[in-house]
Amino acid sequence: MTDKLHDTITIGAGPSALAAAIYTTRENIETVLFEKGVIGGLAAITDKVDNYPGFPDGIEGMKLAGQLEAQAKRFGAKIEFGDVTALRDEGKYKVLVVDGKEVKARTVLIATGSDYNKLGIPGEAEYYGRGVHYCATCDGAFYRDRRLVVVGGGNSAVQEAIFLTRFASQIDLLVRSELRASEVLQADLRKFIDSGQVKLHLGTTTDEIVADDSGKIVEVIGTKDGVKQSFPTDGVFVFIGLKPNTQFLEGSGVQLDEQGLVATDNRLETNIPGVFACGDVRSGATMQIASAVGEGATAALSIREYIDKTPLEIV
Repeated sequence: MTDKLHDTITIGAGPSALAAAIYTTRENIETVLFEKGVIGGLAAITDKVDNYPGFPDGIEGMKLAGQLEAQAKRFGAKIEFGDVTALRDEGKYKVLVVDGKEVKARTVLIATGSDYNKLGIPGEAEYYGRGVHYCATCDGAFYRDRRLVVVGGGNSAVQEAIFLTRFASQIDLLVRSELRASEVLQADLRKFIDSGQVKLHLGTTTDEIVADDSGKIVEVIGTKDGVKQSFPTDGVFVFIGLKPNTQFLEGSGVQLDEQGLVATDNRLETNIPGVFACGDVRSGATMQIASAVGEGATAALSIREYIDKTPLEIV
């Protein structure tokens, strides 16, 4: 374990984490962020962000992430690549295991986000952000008067399919088995099925996403009763659940909800004093970049309050 005691360590470097770092560093709180993947998180690998305030023409996800990173660094945030595999509470300070080495901090901010459950089929990864999407409110408006395929049969899939009817001319809803959405949502969906805007395909697997030579999505291939099916489409939205990035918290004592998301109070503090969470990894998050950034600011102010009221002791 290194001797240095950091003021705050943030796990993750997505929009929420970077926003928090802007606030903490401006308050002269020494801040280190550890990221094991891409700086900017899911936002950075989104082709275009069209609903972030202040950008009337939208902004490339990578560009937005880069601007947040540059701003955090300008105020003194230190961003390092490292895989945090464990967290331990030692009372006045916390211990993180980063790439096998222990690091100490007075406070910790968990901002590891969530990842979308994937179908794992050909074409899905290749065309992510270029015809394959996991967020209707983020990307639905790109498909005005277009044809779409939506995959999933739970509450989120039905909710997002209904939302996409604002834009798409026709939606094919592919459900592997039966609809699992609530009766209320199924009743709402029925209105669009009756109008012909949504076509429901039960017992249908999603096997492949196909694009033309220019890279434009043109069809989804599925199977129903052993027979191959083709669904012409301009885009694919997959809603088969989220997988929060909280595996490293096993044994840490940090309370998670039934979905594995981090539970916090209204100050975004977990059940362990000095450990906070913000963004898509937090229970109750809206899974939107704008709200994640706001949560980052809130978490930073709560961290400052915690540090101010917690005397620094020699460790």
